[in-house]
Amino acid sequence: MVKRKILIVDDEIAVAEDLEGRLTRLGYEVAGIASSEDEAIAMIAKAAPDLVLMDTKLRADANTVGAGNKPHRYGNLPVVFLIGKADTARVRPPRVTEPHGYVEKPCTESDLRVNIELTLFKRETARAVHEMEDRFFAASIDMLCFLDFNGYFKRINPAWERTLGYTREELMSRPFIEFVHPDDRERTLKQNALVRGGGQALAFENRYLCKDGSFRWFRWNAAPDSSERVIYSVARDITESKKAEEEREQLVRELQSALAEVRTLREFLPLCSYCRKIRDDENYWDTVENYIARHTSTLFSHSICPTCMAIVEEQLENTEPS
Repeated sequence: MVKRKILIVDDEIAVAEDLEGRLTRLGYEVAGIASSEDEAIAMIAKAAPDLVLMDTKLRADANTVGAGNKPHRYGNLPVVFLIGKADTARVRPPRVTEPHGYVEKPCTESDLRVNIELTLFKRETARAVHEMEDRFFAASIDMLCFLDFNGYFKRINPAWERTLGYTREELMSRPFIEFVHPDDRERTLKQNALVRGGGQALAFENRYLCKDGSFRWFRWNAAPDSSERVIYSVARDITESKKAEEEREQLVRELQSALAEVRTLREFLPLCSYCRKIRDDENYWDTVENYIARHTSTLFSHSICPTCMAIVEEQLENTEPS
């Protein structure tokens, strides 16, 4: 079994050597002893320890040990802080997910083992979660992103590059609003402000610019993390469904127009070009007088118009007596 390597950071040689002995008895390998943080950082590159065990009196920000402590100078290396009994009251307990812990001096070997193993476990758990997160980000069809409160993408997944055609570096180097369609920017900024204020974006839609100059429709769900000043978002490309929706709406408009034309045509009366009879709604042919009389209150009187009178008179004149 590979031994865990631990770097001791303490400026009291006797204390450091005592810790070295204890760690060795517990089955750990001591990667080295540093008397200052600067020396420890220099040793980390060569010794590659799994954990740093250090006295808090060497840290400039010793008062911040515990929850909310920002990433330290050792990068992702977990740290177990050794604190004096008088300092215990001002130290806040670390969160479960934070890769550091603390142990009160003087400590027993049992205290050392428990805190070291717990801190290493938290680091390994955080690493596993991060690796899972990376795989999820890489495999997701939807566009996932972390957007900081300053308006820049802090992290995006490969789906962004596939969808918009920009590289990750191009997308993260400019404010996100520059990629939004000009007509959608005002309401997008209002929605962004609402989320930064503690609200959520649910099925919010806007258009994003592609590198080829075209635009694609996105539907967003987003929620804020105020402590980290970041917005976690997922966007789905709905461009094709938007096109299908527009096509359906156009078809409906065309059908409505066609129906209106049919209704207009039905207002015309079918009239026989020979006998001048009208076809009624029941598909029977009848005279104009009868049809109008049934559908209106009109009464007819019969006479002859001047044109017809002239024709009749001409016909009579040309008719030879028998």
